[in-house]
Amino acid sequence: MLTYLVTGGAGFIGSHLCDALLSRGHRVLVLDDLSTGSRDNVAHLQNESRFSLSVGSIMDRRQLDPLVEQADAVFHLAAAVGVRLVIENPARTIETNVVGTTAVLESANTHAKPVLLTSSSEVYGKASKVPFSESDDLIFGHTGVGRWSYGCSKAIDEYLAMALARESGLQVTIARLFNTVGPRQTGKYGMVLPTFVRQALKNEPLTIHGDGNQRRCFCAVGDVVETLIGLLDQPASAGQVINVGSEEEVSIGELAERVKQLAGSSSSIVRVPYEVAWDNQFEDMPRRVPDLSRLRQLIGFTPRRSLDDIIRSVIVHERQAN
Repeated sequence: MLTYLVTGGAGFIGSHLCDALLSRGHRVLVLDDLSTGSRDNVAHLQNESRFSLSVGSIMDRRQLDPLVEQADAVFHLAAAVGVRLVIENPARTIETNVVGTTAVLESANTHAKPVLLTSSSEVYGKASKVPFSESDDLIFGHTGVGRWSYGCSKAIDEYLAMALARESGLQVTIARLFNTVGPRQTGKYGMVLPTFVRQALKNEPLTIHGDGNQRRCFCAVGDVVETLIGLLDQPASAGQVINVGSEEEVSIGELAERVKQLAGSSSSIVRVPYEVAWDNQFEDMPRRVPDLSRLRQLIGFTPRRSLDDIIRSVIVHERQAN
């Protein structure tokens, strides 16, 4: 039995990661400030003797350091999440992602503990070369557009992780996540799939931001957490940046149609201009598709769940929750 610290473990992805680690017989420590995570996500684990939830900030070294010291390895997932949160609270986004990650990486370095750092496809910014490869240049918009603060802050996290790996020998793996979806994900911060499903189940209009032609690849949270565990267990992944996601591409308009069909909904589909949904400075990317060659080479990754499987699982979850 190993002991893992999962920062952000009460969040959407983090709670599924806790489930997976516990199912493998390990002990799990969670540190989460519950700003975007929820006790509800881990309520089913509260009576598990190998699970412990500490409520607090990763920026509080007095709380963070003892947990890192107890752990055999760290999964660092705590971060600001969601387009809405980034747009409305860019200063909080930068502080959480940069100051918080600095604390986690420095603590792991001090205690010589391996770390898996979750980054984001947002670091590719406005890049137009598809599919996105880990060695591609990063292209951000100007600093007056708050949306880019998230990708920029995650890129700084990656630079710091790589610097500590080179200078101090920190064993760190960076996973760039592409649109992870599934049960427990909230639509509160702008996540499209849970928003569509909740609208469809209520027969409310499905609201597409923009023209709906923007294309994304959605990966099931179950596939993602299995991949994160596989990468941390693979020594060759240390010191590398690795895309994690699916290559099954779909437009947001097509996604709305599939949700409506699978939910048996009578909802209409409406398109809301970006300047109405967000503001007149909002920028988006037409396509976001990962190159998964490096991931396959390291752990032989193949997604096991199709997009329709994912949509059905979210529909079931939302029906049970309501």
